[in-house]
Amino acid sequence: MKATGIVRRIDDLGRIVIPKEIRRTMRIREGDPLEIYTDREGEVIFKKYSPIGELTAFAAQYAETLHKTCDLAVVICDRDAVIACAGLPKRDFTDKPLSPELEELISARSLYVAAGEKAAKVTAEGEEAFAVAYMMPIITEGDIAGCVATLRPAAEASVDLSRESTEAKLVATAAAFLGRQLES
Repeated sequence: MKATGIVRRIDDLGRIVIPKEIRRTMRIREGDPLEIYTDREGEVIFKKYSPIGELTAFAAQYAETLHKTCDLAVVICDRDAVIACAGLPKRDFTDKPLSPELEELISARSLYVAAGEKAAKVTAEGEEAFAVAYMMPIITEGDIAGCVATLRPAAEASVDLSRESTEAKLVATAAAFLGRQLES
């Protein structure tokens, strides 16, 4: 565990303020759930809680099924990182932090279609050969839990809107289904 040199006191209501520097570094936003653990040495450990992270194995199976049946490159993300992917190099995407562009698209709470604009990259790390074609946030009990997105090679990510897209419906269905799973 890394020492920060920051000391905080617990107030009379049992609260403690997590310093802004740590919240920024760990990408903890107002309203984010935190898990609290203790260990035998008396340490109290706070960990960001990812509701969609509870479904990692299930999300991976769903992404793999979409890839195999529809030949789509798929990523499923929580609010901070890619938790599952299929049809893509797993080492390039899994557990990588999301790009600010994708975070902004998720916050919009609606279906995103890369139509004639510069497509968003998925992760914040390096150059990617793939970009988001379709993306739908996973919303559970009114809160954003993550997203489901299909990717295309960066040069071909822009989508032709002249025809109704089955891909958009698949992404929206997957996001709605995962959101329902989180509620139950």
